[in-house]
Amino acid sequence: MQTARGTSITGSSSTVSHRPVRSRWLYVCVAVAVALVGLALDVVTKQLAAAHLDPADPPVLLGGLLRLQLIRNSGAAFSLGEGYTPVFAVLASAALAFVIFVLLRRVGHLGWAIALGLLMAGVAGNLTDRIFRAPGVFRGHVVDFMQLPHWAIFNVADMCVCAAAGLIVILAIFKNVSLGGEHYARPNRADHDRQPTTERSES
Repeated sequence: MQTARGTSITGSSSTVSHRPVRSRWLYVCVAVAVALVGLALDVVTKQLAAAHLDPADPPVLLGGLLRLQLIRNSGAAFSLGEGYTPVFAVLASAALAFVIFVLLRRVGHLGWAIALGLLMAGVAGNLTDRIFRAPGVFRGHVVDFMQLPHWAIFNVADMCVCAAAGLIVILAIFKNVSLGGEHYARPNRADHDRQPTTERSES
C-alpha cells in the first residue's frame, strides 16, 4: 500500500523505523571499540612501565619534554587526592556504570561515541589498577609514569579522560550537538531583543 506521494506504508516505513536503531548500535560499537583499544593501551603501557622503569633513574625523552617517572598513585588523576583510594574506586565504578547503562544507550553521534569510548577507557584503566594492584581490592595504587615539564605525572588512562572531556566540550558547547546527535541552535540575541518590542506594539 502507498500514499498519494508514492511512499510505501508497509515496506518502507519499517525500513525507516529500523535505521536509527542500526545507527545507534553502530555508534555503540564504535564507543566500545575505542574503550577496548584505550584500555588495552593503558594496561600494556603500565605493565611495561612497572617492569622496566627505575623510579630512581627515569629516562628523559624528546629533549627533556617527556620524563618517564614511575610512581604508585593512591589518589585520582594526576596524583590528586592521595589517601582517598576507596572513595575514588567507588566513584569510578559508579561513573563507569552510568556511562555504560545510561549514556551509551542514548548515543547518536560519532563524536559522542568516541568521547564516551575514551571516557570508559580512562575510568576503567585506573579502576583496574585500584581493584587488582597492591595493597588490595579497591585500595590499589595506580601506575603513573609520564611527566611533562611543570605537570603532574600521569598515564594513558588520564590522557583518555582529558581527551574525552575536551571532545565533550567541543561537541556540547562549540558544535551544539547533543548526545543523541541532534543539532540545536543558540537563541538569536537580535530576535530576543526584538520580542519585547513586538509584544508592546501588539498591546
